[in-house]
Amino acid sequence: TLLLYAVAGSAGVPWFSDGSSGLGGPTFGYILGFVLAAAAVGALAGRGGDRTVLRTIGSMLVGTVIVYLIGIPWLMAATGLDLDAAIAVGVTPFLMGSMVKILLAAGLLPTAWRLVGH
Repeated sequence: TLLLYAVAGSAGVPWFSDGSSGLGGPTFGYILGFVLAAAAVGALAGRGGDRTVLRTIGSMLVGTVIVYLIGIPWLMAATGLDLDAAIAVGVTPFLMGSMVKILLAAGLLPTAWRLVGH
């Protein structure tokens, strides 16, 4: 799904930030990061990475780090920001939301697995 989103946006569907599309925007690295993070977290989940609270936190942290590791260099290249400035605008404002999502997933996924009996 994320790959389709990235391909469609790259082809001109205006659904990236501020209604943009294409490959050159400053946030496109994050979109690529989402695609790779989804693959990595999915692979971890397939190996039980979503069955316990700690494993879910670990899996989600891996995905989050992948997004930032790809998004920040792209943001720097697209905008000319240095590393500190790129982190200030491309990571710091989103850390609290990332942590909330990780904690929600860590609470919900293992509980859901227990409820369905797998």
